[in-house]
Amino acid sequence: MNIGLFTDTYFPQVSGVATSIKTLRDELIAQGHHVYIFTTTDPLAKHDDVENGIYRFKSIPFVSFTERRIALTGWVRVLRLAKKLKLDIVHNQTEFSLGLMGKEVAHTLGIPCIHTYHTMYNDYLHYVANGKILKPSDVAKLVRFYMKSITGVIAPSERVLDTLLDYGVTAPIRVIPTGVNLRVYSQKKSTDQLLDLRHKWGYKADTPVLLSLSRLAYEKNIHAVIEAMPDILAKRPDARLLIVGDGPARSTLERQVKEMDLQQVVQFTGVVPNEDVHSYYQMADVLVSASDTETQGLTYIEALASDLPIVVMRSPYTDELIDSPVIGRSFQKRADLVSGVLYYLNHKLTVAETQQRQAKLNSISAEVFVKRVVEFYHECQYIRANQLASKSHGLFHRSKNER
Repeated sequence: MNIGLFTDTYFPQVSGVATSIKTLRDELIAQGHHVYIFTTTDPLAKHDDVENGIYRFKSIPFVSFTERRIALTGWVRVLRLAKKLKLDIVHNQTEFSLGLMGKEVAHTLGIPCIHTYHTMYNDYLHYVANGKILKPSDVAKLVRFYMKSITGVIAPSERVLDTLLDYGVTAPIRVIPTGVNLRVYSQKKSTDQLLDLRHKWGYKADTPVLLSLSRLAYEKNIHAVIEAMPDILAKRPDARLLIVGDGPARSTLERQVKEMDLQQVVQFTGVVPNEDVHSYYQMADVLVSASDTETQGLTYIEALASDLPIVVMRSPYTDELIDSPVIGRSFQKRADLVSGVLYYLNHKLTVAETQQRQAKLNSISAEVFVKRVVEFYHECQYIRANQLASKSHGLFHRSKNER
């Protein structure tokens, strides 16, 4: 199939959405499909990459969320490209500019328009005029309106499914958790390479390392992990926290570390190149996250693929993912965060536990993920064909009656 992925965010922008789209793209190509990315320009990637099927449209930073961008123009060009590339499927990854373009392309070409609902916007309303303009009820109305002409919707988790049903979305919805590229994350780095990375940050071979890996945004709740460090240090004085990523909350978090006098045990790496991320997972001893806004928890399954246990804030998503202490632990109180971290710092996996983790991995592989997505593509092609046939049949009868 010829598949068009329409998204307002893609590499070199760093986000869970960009990662999930790249996973989808790479595995679709590996399974023999032709994939084309329609996305925004970026200061680090302003132009098309036709050889790799990436087409960029002139854009500006989004209001109050300048790390994300919105396309300004391209309606005529995108339709011309879609016809030239003979798209069979439009798969939108955004509700904004490129998503609207994708809907128009699908409508004009008479092909299915699938949508993956990535973002729980109620968790991000503070980015728009500090939450004073848009309310949760407004989000529901806008999402319901946007989804009216969508052929099918992919929800990355049960939490997203429940939200869309609460909003009144009537399009067919399938829960398909985003997979992870096991070829990348299960590829072991050498001991020397991991030691070099540890030495870069001042760690010894046996230093217990807690890893926080995400965009440094306020809703990620990283301050709660920092607040727990004194309790962890009381039991493991040699423990260290490495915070990987960047974002608007960085200066606030750095100030918190200074005020708590934790400069010697908490470090910030800034942005890490995507191709190096798996090295950080393999170098650490436990992944820690206090975020309660995750819809697909990509860092969680990347950690799992890297044989790294996780200690994360409890949510409907983590209730689905964590079905055994072999995978990780979830928490709601600081004491449980601390006890979870200490458990994994003092506990090494047995052979039987490693095998149990492997069984879980197979269910979240990119291959399984994309197989389910392609099955839904075919289902939506059938739905769209029936819609067009029904419309044509209705027009025929109306024309006959008019005669």
